Amino acid sequence: MATIHIGKYSASIYREGNGYTGAVSLGFDAQGKRLRPKRKGRTKTEVKDKLIALVEELEAGVTTEEGYTVEDCINDWLARGLKGRDQDTIANYRSMAIHHIIPQIGKIKIKKLTADELDDWLDGRAEILSTRSLRLIHQILQRAIRHAQKRDKVKRNVADLVDIPDGQEGRPSKALNLEQAQAVIHAALSSPLMAYVIVCLLCGIRTEEARALRWTEVDLKERTVAVYRSERVKGETKTKKSRRVLKVSKWGIQVLKELHKARAAERLASGERGADDALVFRREDGRPYDRWYVRREFQKITKAAGIGDDWCPRELRHSFVSLLSAHKVTLEEIARLVGHSSTHVTETVYRQEIRPALTAGAVAMDKIFKSRAG
Repeated sequence: MATIHIGKYSASIYREGNGYTGAVSLGFDAQGKRLRPKRKGRTKTEVKDKLIALVEELEAGVTTEEGYTVEDCINDWLARGLKGRDQDTIANYRSMAIHHIIPQIGKIKIKKLTADELDDWLDGRAEILSTRSLRLIHQILQRAIRHAQKRDKVKRNVADLVDIPDGQEGRPSKALNLEQAQAVIHAALSSPLMAYVIVCLLCGIRTEEARALRWTEVDLKERTVAVYRSERVKGETKTKKSRRVLKVSKWGIQVLKELHKARAAERLASGERGADDALVFRREDGRPYDRWYVRREFQKITKAAGIGDDWCPRELRHSFVSLLSAHKVTLEEIARLVGHSSTHVTETVYRQEIRPALTAGAVAMDKIFKSRAG
């Protein structure tokens, strides 16, 4: 056994099995247990290099175990690094990590992760993910490693060293035309999501706003819905402008009245006392809607309506904008209805849906230059 000194530490290297093992003496812990982290290798030189790297990490304050992997790093961040985030965001991060990070690079030890490996990983994901999704999984890894850095588990953030490649074209949002909207409503009549779909389509509220809506915010007599909260962190709406009171169409308020009556009958039958602040939209067993349940049930509706299942609930809001725009409602009024801070936001987010409202210039120019148009 050879004894060597690395900086202020005493270390030893000895033969073990078909290779060599090295250990650095760090003294004793608070319980009197001897601290001797080990490194293994095929040759003495390899082991010595590993011990030198270990000492450098110790002096830099890095305390993580040798076997700490990318998967460990991601899981630590998901468990401890997202305090204050809403559950939908956490669920989305976890899903992206489970499907696009851990299976590909999760077993790699975080200290040995290289920029080349990350480039290869991102290039592989670029074949199936949009650029936006690539940016997200890179941010997840980057933030997870940064979380580990703050806890002295890794010295550098290798994710900072790579660029994000271009991914696939993401599916653009789409909107129901009038015929499709009527088919969806007809299909929704036999769905537990019936009232939810009709109210979202007729009011244009965000899906997270609808899930958080309570009966205390619905005035059946005045035909209004007060959008004061959402399923975001602390129950706040997306922006201050998102806090709004909307007049509900006669059909929409009739649906809400029938739902309210049904809820009252359920409480009477079960002997449950009335709850004025109860959620408007919930499952039959009383559980609140979550984004996955709503998406799954909504896709069943669109499939039954004959327009396929490649739709998501937020496109009810896009459809609301599109139908109003086609009905010549002004851009300013649409912006107020959907809770946008300005018409610029509405034009940017719903540029496809408001196209009919932006044809006025072309129509006017055709009339002005009628002789040129032929």
